[in-house]
Amino acid sequence: MKTTTQGPEGRFPAPSSHRTPTRNGGRSGLHPEQLKPRVEGSLRRRRRLDKLTIALFLAPAMALFIVLVVGPIALAMYTSLFKWNGFGGLPENFVGLDNFRRLLEDEVFLGDLKRGLILVLLSVVVQLPVALGLALLLNQPMRGRAFYRLVFFAPYVLSEVITAVLFTMIFSPNQGLIDQSLSALGLESLQQEWLADTSTVLYALFFVISWKYFGLHMILYLAGRQSIPKELNEAALTDGAGTWQVFRHVTLPLLGPTIRISIFLSIIGAIQLFDMVWVLTGGGPIHSSETMAVTMFQYGFRRSEVGYASAISVAMFLISLVFALLYQRFVMRRDIEGAITTMREKR
Repeated sequence: MKTTTQGPEGRFPAPSSHRTPTRNGGRSGLHPEQLKPRVEGSLRRRRRLDKLTIALFLAPAMALFIVLVVGPIALAMYTSLFKWNGFGGLPENFVGLDNFRRLLEDEVFLGDLKRGLILVLLSVVVQLPVALGLALLLNQPMRGRAFYRLVFFAPYVLSEVITAVLFTMIFSPNQGLIDQSLSALGLESLQQEWLADTSTVLYALFFVISWKYFGLHMILYLAGRQSIPKELNEAALTDGAGTWQVFRHVTLPLLGPTIRISIFLSIIGAIQLFDMVWVLTGGGPIHSSETMAVTMFQYGFRRSEVGYASAISVAMFLISLVFALLYQRFVMRRDIEGAITTMREKR
């Protein structure tokens, strides 16, 4: 017999203790083992949707990368196996590795490697230490510090072509700023054709490179120096360390990653150097300022030896790739591991 309950509205049936299963709420009435396939299927669909979304977002970037990077590299590797002038359709005169054998015997190309090494060594020995010293100086409290930082960094904003045109006028014989300054000081005997003398052109080129990229390295060092906690320097000074000892044992080791980045950028820059050299000297006189990129341009567009120029470009790519892999394998990994260790110690 069904029971009833008396309420303000009258008599009505008492609520049942049994609840009817619903589709979306309450108890489903399914065993967990029966729900497991549904959950796994939902997760699989979610993963497929996530992968599809990632692929759609990456597709435009990957397409550009393939067309603008992978494609030209593959084409250069292909044409480097042929003797081809760049005209008349696809190359047909297959020569295999002859272009690369010629490369190893080419005195001009070997000279390019030597000059690139000289520029890197000059950068490491002269440019980078001076940039580091100036960065440390501009990190100190001083009046007009922001203005000096801007002045030293400004040349980096200029294009290489504009920089080269500017220094073509500065190095101009007799009429240029350098020779005019020497004449005003009574040092006419030191005047010379700076960009036309085989003994001075490479050093003049290094001076121009340093003037343009000095500010970049200075800003890198300045940022690295400001990331070093002041407490470390203060603790070292409290323990009785002098200024030189603080720099040698605290500042310099902590600037190690930044210094290594600067060296890596100098190496890659020396390999790819073209615009500035081409406008300043065209690689002359007598190949004295020629770089690998200039030699590649000369053979490809002036002599119509596209196959050999492609071999030079492949060699440049492989040299850059080797340095990049070595940097990533031995330098970057160590710096990342050191940063992770430091973060863990702080915690």
